[in-house]
Amino acid sequence: MTLTVALLALLAGLAMLGAFAFACLRRSARPAPVAGSDHAAALAAERERIYADLHDDLGAKLLQLIHTASDPRQADLARAVLQDLRDVVTRSRGEPGTLCDVLADIRVEATQRLAAVNLQLDWQQEDDIADPALNQHQALHLFRIVREAISNAIRHAGATRLRVRVDATPERLTLELSDDGIGRSGTATRGSGTRNMRDRARELDGNVTWRDATGHGTKVILSVALNESAPVSP
Repeated sequence: MTLTVALLALLAGLAMLGAFAFACLRRSARPAPVAGSDHAAALAAERERIYADLHDDLGAKLLQLIHTASDPRQADLARAVLQDLRDVVTRSRGEPGTLCDVLADIRVEATQRLAAVNLQLDWQQEDDIADPALNQHQALHLFRIVREAISNAIRHAGATRLRVRVDATPERLTLELSDDGIGRSGTATRGSGTRNMRDRARELDGNVTWRDATGHGTKVILSVALNESAPVSP
């Protein structure tokens, strides 16, 4: 079985199990009568069991694919899927923290992925940027948008360096991701991945655009709201 086929199979399993786990989450989140408190606790326990199975079973298979892949870019694909799996597992476990907490996690993930394929990360962020609290909805979409932008830089741009510039006010976050690759003609700016990036940005009352970077390469500009009234998908 090729790595691509194996990843597709794992993604299908992740989608089905993730949907089931999320259904359990929604059921357990509904107000329950006092007499049904034992039922609510049972649902919560079942949800946690499903999350543990997701991480242990699919996570182990993805780690095996990462360490056995002959192509670093194929290994990165497996690594990105593993991060998506971890998003599913952790989505309902408390609040993610503040913007700086989430950005720090995004930076760690980006550093690991880029280093694995010999790309340099230049992360530019002032120490005194706004640091509002984020909900799970906001954090998840930010992770997924940046993850897809990095995937495009790794797989399509032919880049050696990625610069991430962060600017945040209490009301708005702007991220600029600029690579030194072959430009938009070689970077995936159409397709399901970029369409999902646009959809996620709209969920956060924002937008994402692609431009030519200074000199050469591609610049991805993400601008999203940081207010508590950001819509939450059902």
